[in-house]
Amino acid sequence: MDDFQNLTGRLLVAMPGIGDPRFEHAVILICAHARDHAMGLRLDRPAPGVDLKAVLTKLETPAPEAAAGRPVLVGGPVERDRGFVLHSDDWMAEDASLAFGEGLAITGTREALAAMVDPAMGPRRSVLLLGYAGWGEGQLEDELGENVWLTAEADADLIFDPDYDAKWARALATLGVDPGLLSGQAGRA
Repeated sequence: MDDFQNLTGRLLVAMPGIGDPRFEHAVILICAHARDHAMGLRLDRPAPGVDLKAVLTKLETPAPEAAAGRPVLVGGPVERDRGFVLHSDDWMAEDASLAFGEGLAITGTREALAAMVDPAMGPRRSVLLLGYAGWGEGQLEDELGENVWLTAEADADLIFDPDYDAKWARALATLGVDPGLLSGQAGRA
């Protein structure tokens, strides 16, 4: 029996007591999921002391003043020096953008960075993330079986919402779950 469930385009919402401080209260958008791997971007953790203007300046890319103060997120613990622009699919870079889910895409090029600060040509919504979360074959499925993650529908308003502190509770609310009623204790029935 084949019970593989592709979670591309869905959210993972960390349960309390996940056991890994890197993922406490995490909300992760799954960008790719196959039997042998999964890749996602954490949506709720701004990189401390880093904004979009600083990243653009470091990469010697034009950095308009509008990029100042615009948060850059920590997408996950893997390859934290690698950037991904998560954006609406109204802008795509040929041969570089990966469309997934409902109206979403990721692009990892300088072209995407330039587009995200150009309101005339860039995507309607975008955010830069450094690093990603990755799982090897069967690892995500094992974690789901251990009840460390809940899965939820992805919603662009939640994905691009700049209220990062409330994102976890909002994601749980989409499932009808009150975060105050969740326990960090795991158990089996």
